[in-house]
Amino acid sequence: MPEGHTIHRLAADHRERFGGRSVRVTSPQGKFADSAALLDGTVLESTEAHGKHLFLAFAGTGWVHIHLGLFGKVNFGDAPAPPPTDTVRLRLANPESYVDLRGPTTCALITEPEKRAIHDRLGPDPLREGDHVDGADKAWHRVSRSRTTIAALLMDQKVVAGVGNVYRAEVLFRHGIDPYRAGKDITRAEWDGMWSDLIALMREGVRHNRIDTVRPEHMPEAMGRPPRVDDHGGEVYVYRRALQACHICGGEIRTADLAARNLFWCPGCQQR
Repeated sequence: MPEGHTIHRLAADHRERFGGRSVRVTSPQGKFADSAALLDGTVLESTEAHGKHLFLAFAGTGWVHIHLGLFGKVNFGDAPAPPPTDTVRLRLANPESYVDLRGPTTCALITEPEKRAIHDRLGPDPLREGDHVDGADKAWHRVSRSRTTIAALLMDQKVVAGVGNVYRAEVLFRHGIDPYRAGKDITRAEWDGMWSDLIALMREGVRHNRIDTVRPEHMPEAMGRPPRVDDHGGEVYVYRRALQACHICGGEIRTADLAARNLFWCPGCQQR
């Protein structure tokens, strides 16, 4: 499932290619056909992201709410657009560009109150401008009172929106925190450090459209090691490196199932 930086990048890409202009809207698959007919020819006024949720505002008609889930894909291209396949749930097009949405968990036309209800159930997002100031406080209120592991709390979208398996594993490693520590055992200084780190790391993810979490002194060229080869891209410390040697202590990276997702950590660097 895409992490929050990807959704913020998609919001920016939609805004750049289609914002402020009327858009052709179709649903070749047919599942969004009625709503597409209402939107066709209207202006894309703005775009937003909150966690893993993307919102597209069309003049006078409401918001298209998109959640990619595990299988959703978004593909941009330059005009002329090729004939769409019957797997395309939603296509936006103008004389210069097109974008196809396939396989999302959610693609629905919603009202402003319905959109607000989605925001209300989500935690603060490190990438949302309004959450930069008080987002750490809001999340800390829940983290500091919980007996749940910090690893599970970071993946709970009601606590922090947008953090997925990669950022979860990497930020815990970068701050030397055992993933099985309870939220209530995390200090405020540790939490503030992780929150600030998430803002910086996820901003870089938006900028480069990939996740890099390794500090300069631990990059392949600095350490004389081969670069990571993985379809997720980017240099990481522990994510999907089970049984490999830690870049810092040389110990073996471990993996385990936690909250139905694979957890990765280094016992040597992340001690309780």
